[in-house]
Amino acid sequence: MARPAVERPGKIVCVGLNYGSHVGEGAGRDVPDRPLLFSKFANAVIGDGDAIVRPEGCHALDLEVELGVVVGKRARRVTIDEAMDHVAGYVVVNDVSARDWQGSPPALREGEKGDGQWLRAKGSDTFLPMCPVLVTKDELDPAAGLRLRSWRIPAGSDEPILMQDGTTADMIFGIPELIAFISRHITLEPGDVIATGTPAGVGVFRDPPVFLEPGDRVRVEIEGIGAVENPIVDWTEDPRPAP
Repeated sequence: MARPAVERPGKIVCVGLNYGSHVGEGAGRDVPDRPLLFSKFANAVIGDGDAIVRPEGCHALDLEVELGVVVGKRARRVTIDEAMDHVAGYVVVNDVSARDWQGSPPALREGEKGDGQWLRAKGSDTFLPMCPVLVTKDELDPAAGLRLRSWRIPAGSDEPILMQDGTTADMIFGIPELIAFISRHITLEPGDVIATGTPAGVGVFRDPPVFLEPGDRVRVEIEGIGAVENPIVDWTEDPRPAP
């Protein structure tokens, strides 16, 4: 096991529907005209090898490989041209999602409906695995296109099944645009993390849908940064000590 690159972010600001390919795989969705923001909290952050816990009552757990941007300098009302001055570097994160709680139609059983908002579906304990390495901003250029991939490794197997295979060049809103938009109203502090969205290939939009089950493992990887891999356990097998 390895500790996450940022163990206790002050804020985790996440961006939904920020890859053209991901927008296209969900029926009836339009390209957003501004970033769609939601949040996670530090309780969600775990490191490489730590267990992702499928919570009680959830039956549609899914994965999302994402580029995480770590803030290095306080950003308040910065312009697009100034934005990169406030970046420390990049990490790999997995935006784990309870699709049934989120209300995604393919994940709902008869009579079910989602929460009406994403906080529980996206922010439950262990729902943000993060790689142990922070790569500084001078080492990579996400705008040039970094390959992002995710795999599901089914229980009892050592054969990874590729789920997502995309590139950061497919982002609808780039990192400078995201920082400028967020910091217009939400001050970003050093150590905050922005999860910048995910490409196509998530389990909920497959036919039939594919969800993570206890005993599976999941791996997400970004070219030039690294990877984070985690086992899935049921809430009754949660390995963390009680408070």
